[in-house]
Amino acid sequence: MKSLIKQLTSQYSQYVIDCYHHLHAYPELSFQEFETSQYIQKELVSMNIPFRANIGGTGIIGEIEGRNPKKKVIALRADMDALPICEAVDSSFKSLNDNVMHACGHDAHTACLLGAAKILNELKQEFEGTVLLIFQPGEEKAPGGARLMLEDGVFDEIEPELIIAQHVSVDYPTGTLGFLSGMIMASADEIHVKIHGKGGHGALPHLVNDTVLAASQCIVSLQQVRSRLCNPLTPMVLTFGRLIADGATNVIPSLVTFSGTMRTVDEKWREEAKNHICRIIKDTCTANGCTAEVTIPDGYPCVINDENTTFNAQQFAAEWLGEENIRTLEMRMTSEDFGFFTQKYPCTFYRFGVKSEINADTGGLHSPNFRIDENALVTGTGGMAWLAWNFMTQN
Repeated sequence: MKSLIKQLTSQYSQYVIDCYHHLHAYPELSFQEFETSQYIQKELVSMNIPFRANIGGTGIIGEIEGRNPKKKVIALRADMDALPICEAVDSSFKSLNDNVMHACGHDAHTACLLGAAKILNELKQEFEGTVLLIFQPGEEKAPGGARLMLEDGVFDEIEPELIIAQHVSVDYPTGTLGFLSGMIMASADEIHVKIHGKGGHGALPHLVNDTVLAASQCIVSLQQVRSRLCNPLTPMVLTFGRLIADGATNVIPSLVTFSGTMRTVDEKWREEAKNHICRIIKDTCTANGCTAEVTIPDGYPCVINDENTTFNAQQFAAEWLGEENIRTLEMRMTSEDFGFFTQKYPCTFYRFGVKSEINADTGGLHSPNFRIDENALVTGTGGMAWLAWNFMTQN
């Protein structure tokens, strides 16, 4: 079967590249993937794969039924959304949508899943069970498309035993796959703060409330959440990347806003940290004669790979590519809304390398210079089809 899947992967390689080029040229922001969703639906229709659409917004779930469809059910997931970035790389398929770009590889993920769908659809009489195809919106923006699809009953009609997802990696060379069991990605919560005070003349600070000073002290004081309140052995990041004080050299504004992100790998501490953040901001503002509004919407949970599912996936991958092409991932403080799936089902989230001499000078993820080695689409397509086949036929 391995030789047949390799043959089909090669046969459909140009199809996957064409899908990738189209998706890259027409990127759409989170929860606005209307044309992307229509394109995927058209492709599924051409493959005679039944599906349900408009789940959690623009999400789609397709079903490839083998013999005895209810015997075993697994799901494969790809995300569809792009980022608000102006692409800097010239190519024949450069983004045609102003200031929108697939700078995180979601176009590659979707193209690979469409290619894997073609392969598995041809082999559906060779396995028992059903393979679900999840095309998910809004991975890049809270509350996360994974959460919305789950809340919208994506699995109400048929529920998977496990879910597999993959992501491009510019850290690993083309032709490699990387795996890690357990905790692999941190939770993520956005922090939005508005500080109110009496603004006025910068030369008369005794007559106003210095909102700029209050905001500055808040940002500095909040670092004690990581350095003094968090267990030193618990990974955590608290970063503020946006500060708006719209005054002037001699004007203290009546409103200052700042925003940031909190990442951690401990869900219990995550909730405690939110309380500490709110307390420190409000107390610091009070000390400066100001008031504060703090908003911390529910973000993404940690991504935790199921040990047994990931172990099996890594073994299958080694059979596909050889042990020398399998990498051990490092735990990252980046986040993924795939964490919502890992909370409910055994899952594995792995990475496929997209780096070669072709794109040696590529920017990192979320960079306007980001690009992949298109040869990596073979690994992404065939690898996902091979893993799915093995999980479907595993006793």
